[in-house]
Amino acid sequence: MLLGGWISGLALLVFGFQYWLDGQHNPNAQPLTSREADGTVAVVLYRNRAGHYVASGTINGMPVRFLVDTGATDVALSLKLAQQLNVRLGPEGSSRTANGITRTWPTRLARVELGGLVAHNVRASVLPNMPDEDEVLLGMSFLKPLELIQRGDTLTLRGFLR
Repeated sequence: MLLGGWISGLALLVFGFQYWLDGQHNPNAQPLTSREADGTVAVVLYRNRAGHYVASGTINGMPVRFLVDTGATDVALSLKLAQQLNVRLGPEGSSRTANGITRTWPTRLARVELGGLVAHNVRASVLPNMPDEDEVLLGMSFLKPLELIQRGDTLTLRGFLR
């Protein structure tokens, strides 16, 4: 009985610590969203401990984790994730990335959602060697029509539902 109590306590501690770590990496698991009187949607993101804006969202209804990247031309996702999403890949090409030249495939994402911001038919690039296969770079093909306001440790994305 005592051993069972210790094991249960240790398991709770491990799960609690993992939950805390996840919150440190993605403080925007449920992004704060508001709608203004004119229909504009505002999503407020908080910077994580590494100084990045990471947030949960969806692509074609599937939950994903976005890393906001204003230096990325397109939304960028791993080949593994693209296969899970069952997206059609265009002809293979190459792109210059922060990690050098890499193979890429163009595609279109039917629906990308972050908080209350929704975009349809979003241009994306599929990269086979993304360092974190489960993280999607949320590039300018999604962000361009939005107003981005950074103050302190927050980034507010404002725009209309599309």
